[in-house]
Amino acid sequence: MERIAARRRPGRPQREVGGIAQRPWKQLTRPYAPIEILSADQVRAIHEMGLTILEEIGMRVLQPRARQLYRAAGCNVDEGEMRVRFDRAMVMECVAMTPSSFELRARNPEKNVKVGGRHCILSSVGGPAYVMDNDRGRRPGTYAEMRDYLKLIQSFNVLHQEGGGPFEPLDLHQNTRHLDLYYAEITLLDKNWQPQALGHGRAIDALEMVAISLGTTRENLAREMPVFTGIINTNSPLQLDEPMAEGLIALAEHGQVNVITPFTLAGAMSPVTLAGALSQQHAEALAGIVLTQIVRPGVPVMYGGFTSNVDMKTGAPAFGTPEYTQAAQITGQLCRLIGVPFRSSNVTAANAVDAQAAYESAMSLWGCLMGGANLVLHAAGWLGGGLTASFEKLVIDAEMLQMMSAYFDPPVVDIDTLALDAVREVGPAGHFFGAAHTMQRYERAFYSPLVSNWDNYDTWMERGQITARERANVIWKRMVADYEQPPIDPGIDEALRDYVERRKREGGSPLN
Repeated sequence: MERIAARRRPGRPQREVGGIAQRPWKQLTRPYAPIEILSADQVRAIHEMGLTILEEIGMRVLQPRARQLYRAAGCNVDEGEMRVRFDRAMVMECVAMTPSSFELRARNPEKNVKVGGRHCILSSVGGPAYVMDNDRGRRPGTYAEMRDYLKLIQSFNVLHQEGGGPFEPLDLHQNTRHLDLYYAEITLLDKNWQPQALGHGRAIDALEMVAISLGTTRENLAREMPVFTGIINTNSPLQLDEPMAEGLIALAEHGQVNVITPFTLAGAMSPVTLAGALSQQHAEALAGIVLTQIVRPGVPVMYGGFTSNVDMKTGAPAFGTPEYTQAAQITGQLCRLIGVPFRSSNVTAANAVDAQAAYESAMSLWGCLMGGANLVLHAAGWLGGGLTASFEKLVIDAEMLQMMSAYFDPPVVDIDTLALDAVREVGPAGHFFGAAHTMQRYERAFYSPLVSNWDNYDTWMERGQITARERANVIWKRMVADYEQPPIDPGIDEALRDYVERRKREGGSPLN
């Protein structure tokens, strides 16, 4: 092997460090059966326990209108405790109203995406408080940096959706920064994007602005193809707060997709056993799904699974663990049992773009993709337990996603690929580098990496010992420099700017 490496090295062209190899835009479709780690009876037991929790313990619901809606639909509501208890037959009647598949609209119709069945959407990180890169470390983010991050999301073919704001632009006022975020998402992307569902005002602003961008009205959105997947987190254990309930109701009223996602950390916000944590997750998800169907029967909805565990020595959240992977795959089984599309996530507790970040993300991705997830939120860029969006992690995650996408293309087995003629041509003790079969296919034969370096050790040393994290830094900067903004009608752009300025004059949307 050493003789071969030495012979090849002088004649090999040096690959440019910032070279960018992307697969074409294509929505991910899983060709393999999902991994099912529990029996049908065990999955049914978790489902029934979730219904028992709703029936006997119920949910605390802080938003008055939400409690009124539950009561009108036949739930038992204790106003003093703000507690809602559910009849299990009524819950399943509501679940039966939900569609098992649907499509989401993008500004560019060629980038519409399908939800349900074997289809999967890969969505970028959303919601962190901080941004991080190799050059300046972790810090509060700015609007200019957030725009650069959005440019990368647009530029990566493997990302199908923007995940709801890559990080908070803390140089903007908290009551109006969502307006600037929505404007940037609409104008810098032609992909599908997620709104902030924190309260009625932020949801309505997103609906108004996306309607302008699509040449329609907020009222008409309910009659057209849905656009938004809004993330609705319950306050585990067993509570739905005011901003989330308001966002849920506003999106459902307008025919948009709520992604009901409990945050059940086993040992802290849910029982320490995985079966107990998943039973509670299931109860909370079902409670939110029911509310969407009370508001608008038949509106699309998704079930978000986010069960993980904590470090029992410190209480800190842990991600990318074996328990997280198992929870994702079991959640997929629960979603298929009730016929509701499944959302999962690519997560890690690592605070740096290091080996831990890679192996925890790999565990997470394996769990959700082979668990049958229809939406992978935070698929690229998440770091530090969700507190940080990293530029380099975005690039490295994009590499992993491209590799998974390539893995989801099953190999072709036919007379041509079985390659008997090539074996005849080469014969014993030869090599296939110059075989006709190889020469016809070598340029497209294998996956071409975005970040990975395949040099041998001596060549890697000679070229500066550049690590994956350093290569990712070069790549994201080049991609920002090469970014081309997708065209937008000048009249639409002006209408969006007018809306943003008017809402800023009105004070925006303060959080509850």
